[in-house]
Amino acid sequence: MTTYLNLEKLSNDLKNLFQNQNQNQNQNEKEESYFDFEIICEQNKTSFKTHKSILSSRSQYFKSLFKSKMKEYQENKLILKDVSSSILSSILNYFYSGKIEINSENAIEILIFSSKYLIDELINVSSKFIKNNLQIETIVDILKLSDSRNLTQLIDYSYRFIFDNFNEFIKTPFFLELEENHLNLILLNDELFLNEFELFQSIIKWGKHKSNINQEKENEKLEKKEKEKIQDQISNIIDKIRFIDFSKEEIADTLQEELIPNEISQQLMKLLIIKTQENEEKLNQFIENQNLLIFKTRIGLNSSTIIQEKEHFNKLEEWINDNGFFYNMKLGYSAKKDGFNCKKWHDICDNKGKTLIIIKTKNNYIFGGFTSIGFTNDNSKWREKDINKENGYIPDSNAFIFSLRNDKNNRNPNKFSIQARREQYAIFYYYSEFGPTFGLNGNFSLGSNLKYGFTNFGNTYNLPEYIQYDTYESQSYLAGSYDEWEVDELETFFI
Repeated sequence: MTTYLNLEKLSNDLKNLFQNQNQNQNQNEKEESYFDFEIICEQNKTSFKTHKSILSSRSQYFKSLFKSKMKEYQENKLILKDVSSSILSSILNYFYSGKIEINSENAIEILIFSSKYLIDELINVSSKFIKNNLQIETIVDILKLSDSRNLTQLIDYSYRFIFDNFNEFIKTPFFLELEENHLNLILLNDELFLNEFELFQSIIKWGKHKSNINQEKENEKLEKKEKEKIQDQISNIIDKIRFIDFSKEEIADTLQEELIPNEISQQLMKLLIIKTQENEEKLNQFIENQNLLIFKTRIGLNSSTIIQEKEHFNKLEEWINDNGFFYNMKLGYSAKKDGFNCKKWHDICDNKGKTLIIIKTKNNYIFGGFTSIGFTNDNSKWREKDINKENGYIPDSNAFIFSLRNDKNNRNPNKFSIQARREQYAIFYYYSEFGPTFGLNGNFSLGSNLKYGFTNFGNTYNLPEYIQYDTYESQSYLAGSYDEWEVDELETFFI
């Protein structure tokens, strides 16, 4: 038995059935009687002859309409006020032929029509097209439109696009066009990857824009009425700012600007005093006593100046695979803020347990390491059986090193676990001579001034399969050179 199937011809025949009638509406041929339903586009009084059987099989809306035998069913006619004739023609052609062209000019209109008239397959394909073609320049308009039409799938796509591109989006004028309800929902997302003080400054710009106040006017030069206007505009937004992540200087600047409500200003004054005292116990007690978002924190990496790409953030989350640590870690040490000083690094970072090291070199390589033990002078962490205590190697089977940005051959981010039976050499501790060091003889190591380092990648941690140990390629993989590479920034995170 042979089954013959020609879907292409079937599609073309049905398309021609529809098009021949509707492209020659003045004809008096008998086949006009074959059509039993008329759809009229009110915008330009264009009429389309159709079949109830086709419409009901292609749209749940029409199926229900005909089944209920409402007025339109009795009159064999439906007038549509909210669609252009070109979109209606495209969709009716699709009903008959199964083919439709979706592009940047018609995708939104097709989605709106499909959502209203319950055409599931067109909802999916038009939403997917829009999702794959979202741009910062149009995202706010799409979010407003999808919200007003309750296009839930597109609303989700829009928010996800904004979350993933927030650092870039917030610097554009399009950010200022967000509606208050949309901005509120965005800021409730704990996964936003940003600098909290920069976010606050952007919120002030947003408040000025919505209040029609000149952006060029400095805050200290604003009149009292203008400050009150901005305060009122941001009153429902300001409690989404995580002020706890502000530095002492940033808190002082915020208070000086006089653009936040008095009740928050009072709490910030207390916070400033505690941060000035550098009393961690008092700070934790203060935070526990608050019941506001402003004294919660977002993900610890939002304070990183090195990690600026969502892909790098996602990779570190995947590799560390410990949400308890990843979502609660804080930036404990920054060389640019705290100074390139080995002693100070040890004073701040020793005995902290799980520790994440991120290094950016002057030539824009980004790499680092993670240890579940941490850098410690606690000899009980060292294995006397394998290592002399004075040598300072600390075993950690969970340690790994990674490369996030490596300009040699455009290599992708990579994680490198520790080699079998080399766990006892995971990290190295020597208080006065070395900063963070991973692996025997330094798979990577920073010297006493933290400004320069060297790499001997491959003797403790696994190399990529295509690279041989003790070659220039292995030695220069992480930092672009073997020794004396210069550090631009060193960041250390722990809980």
